[in-house]
Parts: sequence; C-alpha cells; structure tokens
Amino acid sequence: MEHPEPSSTRRLTMRKRAASTPDPHAFSLHDLFEKDKLQNFEEESEVFKKGTTRDTKSVVFSLRNEVDSLTQALTVFRENNVSIGRIESRKAAHGNDEAECEVFVDVECDDAKMTQVCNLLKKRLTYQQSVQESIDGADALCQLEPPEVYGMPWFPRRIGDLDKSAHRVLTYGVELDADHPGFKDPAYRKRRQYFADLALRYKHGRPIPRIKYTEEEIKTWGTVFTELLKLYPTHACREVLENIPLLARHCGYRVDNVPQLQDISLFLKDRTGFSVRPVAGYLSSRDFLAGLAFRVFHCTQYIRHSSSPLYTPEPDCCHELLGHIPLLADPGFAQFSQEIGLQSLGASDEEIAKLATCYFFTVEFGLCRQDGELRAYGAGLLSSYGELQHVLSSEAKKLPFDPAVTCNEECIITTYQNVYFYNESFDEAKEQMREFARSIKRPFNVRYNPYTQTVDILHNPQQIANVVNELKGELCLVTEALRKIRSGDENNHPDPHQPNGVA
Repeated sequence: MEHPEPSSTRRLTMRKRAASTPDPHAFSLHDLFEKDKLQNFEEESEVFKKGTTRDTKSVVFSLRNEVDSLTQALTVFRENNVSIGRIESRKAAHGNDEAECEVFVDVECDDAKMTQVCNLLKKRLTYQQSVQESIDGADALCQLEPPEVYGMPWFPRRIGDLDKSAHRVLTYGVELDADHPGFKDPAYRKRRQYFADLALRYKHGRPIPRIKYTEEEIKTWGTVFTELLKLYPTHACREVLENIPLLARHCGYRVDNVPQLQDISLFLKDRTGFSVRPVAGYLSSRDFLAGLAFRVFHCTQYIRHSSSPLYTPEPDCCHELLGHIPLLADPGFAQFSQEIGLQSLGASDEEIAKLATCYFFTVEFGLCRQDGELRAYGAGLLSSYGELQHVLSSEAKKLPFDPAVTCNEECIITTYQNVYFYNESFDEAKEQMREFARSIKRPFNVRYNPYTQTVDILHNPQQIANVVNELKGELCLVTEALRKIRSGDENNHPDPHQPNGVA
C-alpha cells in the first residue's frame, strides 16, 4: 500500500551503529595479510582498536582475479588507520568477468575517513558501494550493484529482498491519527496491533496467515461489498465486471465472507503472475512501487472501523480487495502496473515523486473509455461509494491522461480529487508511461527475470546479448507456431483452382 505524497520517499543511507565495547569477532589487518582465502575469518579475536566508542559502517567491493588483490585492498584500510571488525565474501555474481569475488567489510571510522577510504577503493578496485541500512553480511553481498549504480538509491534485486522494506511503514499501521474513526476505540486499536504484528513477521515464501474475522468486521465488509456492487454495472470498467465473478468463485468474494489473502495470492499467480503480501500500513512510494516490479502487491488485512463503513482515511482490506485485486487479475493491467514498478528502480526522489503521482491518478483514480463511455478502473474510485458516483457526474473535472502534465498535479487523500484523468485503453497508458520513463536519468535499464524472480541490471554488452538470445528463442517459437497455423489453414481450405489430388 503506497503513501502517495512525494515527501514520503526516503533515500537509503549508509548503515551506522555504535559499539561501546570491543567486538570479540573483530580481527587485525596483520592476520588478514597472512591468509590467501576470504572465507570464514570470524574466529579471529585480535582487535585493531580497543576501549573506545566506535562508529561502525559497512562497505562492499569486488576483487579482480589477480595475485595479492586482497592485500592491495586491505592496504587502503591500513594506510588510513581504519579498523576492520568483520569480513565476508562470495563468488562474484554481477556479470563482470574480471571480478573473482565480492567482499563485505565492517569498518570502524568516522564519516570523513569512510569517504576517503571509499574514494581510494573506487580508484584501485572494480567497484565499491555503501550498504543499505540494517543489512548484514551475506545479505549485503546479495545487494551488490554494478559500477553504474554506485551512489544511486538502493533497490531490491530479488523478490526476497522485499522482506527488508515491507516493514518500513510510514503512517497508520498501529498508530492512528486523532481524527481516525477508531482512534478512541481500544478494542479496534488492539485489533490493529494484531494485524500489524502478523504483517511484520511475514517473510516471502511463507503462506499468508489466515484471519478469523469478527462478526463486526464481516458486517462492515458486507456493507461495503453490497453498496459498491450496486454501482459497478454502470460505473466500473469491463475488466472489473469480468473478474468479480471469478473472485467470487475462487476466492470467496461474497457478502458474508472476507476473502483471505492467501487464496487471492494463489488466484492472481495463476492469472497474471502477481502475488500479494501483507503489510501493516502505508509504505513509501519507493518501497511500494519496488514491489510492483516483482509483481508483488503489498496488501493490508485489517478492516475499516465499523462506525463508518463507507469512509476510511486510509486504504484497508476493503479498498485493496475490491479496488485493486480485480484489475490485477487482468493481464494488460498487471503488465502496466509492473512496468511502473520497474521504472521506479534506481530513480531519484524527484523522479519517484513523479512516478508515484502518475500511479496515483491512474491505478488509484484513473478512468478509461469503453464503448464510448467513461468507466472507473482506479482502486480509490472502485472502493469509494461516494467518489465513484462523483467521478462520472458532470461536477467532476476530467482530462486526457498525459504523464508530463499529470505528474505535477496535487494528490488529495482527504477529499475528492480536483481533477481526474482518463485513457482510451490500458495499452495507451502503457505506451505513454514508457515514453515518460525515458526522462528518468539512470545509466542503465532493468529487466525482470520471471524464472529467478530477480531484477537484472542491463549495463554491459554481454548482458544485452543474453537477453537477445532469449528473445531469439521466443521468436523461434512464435515463428513455428505461425507456420503451423498457416499450414493448418491451407489443409482445411485447399486451393479451389488446383485439380483434385494435387497439392
């Protein structure tokens, strides 16, 4: 669930932590110079500096396949009087043939010294980078980026990396604002704590916990479900009308039952390759959009307060399941959503703000023209009884979607929007966003690999060649399929000018 305000985006910074006592696993540089291998140095106990409060940071670098490359690297730390607290390594996995291994190092120094060391490493080694906050050891090694990504905001490379960002809830979750309908309800606040705890404990690959919803929660869901379905035939887009019956059949969408996220996730996986994962509340735009790049939708499990079933100041389970899920079951819309996510990876804060605003006015509050009439496809509209009526009335201002214009519009989350934007089709919106994405200033492109569920950074000719080879295989399949179709048509419809028995 995304927080739409541009100020919500956050830049990941170098990890810091204070250690007031010596690390029993720290070791001296002298001991390192006596070793030829990089594995398992954690048993060393000599400390380079003792008895002082130390500011510990982390850095990752690659070593070339050369003699004494490790010695040369560690000389940088020794010459600058920087103590090393830990070191880990793995075989290089970023596609640089000259790099044999990647090394993760904990060091103890101040910011100025760290900057100096990093600059020296960049000159002497293949590449280096600081490590995202809260990532340690082997996990950090999996976050390595090629040289072109150095200095850019961190982004997930594997679907499991979403575990590191899904808990960074910005607002709501357990804490409710004073004007929230459930602010003065202790039972509701306790229930929200329960949902938050479930979401924060969730890890990728595990089944999503099934919720035993209370009678009050089921009644609230039923009210929202009933009222919105009255409007859908005349207000919702064709894709919603086609998928709601499928969700009822496969996921238990009905007035007396709140669907379970695990069932929905399995259904989406079969339909479009999307999945859902629980989240405690609002995520930053950067973290939310990054999930879409992996075809993962962060979804709440809590229900809005029963005192106001047709209003909520925050997205809840009703909003997610009635607004977003029916469209994510459509292949065209799923691809549109993923492409916005991929465009966000490595983007600057300013670019994230623009992408998030375009997302807000399409996926959340977008309209499309079908059979000559405007219909709603935005989740914020499809889950709001009042705004769904308003948006198709003559009172609502509606303009053609243009990313360059839309990205500067104000996102409003407390009242109706000042303006709404429409497309002729999802394909049109996709092409517009692809063109808009060319303005994102990053020195590489990214590609989602559905087989490994990873994001590949395309930054050298060899990686491009690998993609081309894969495309050749796909084109061969398509060409052969077309040949067989033509052959079948010719057999079923022989040339009438040919005599009988002549091919």
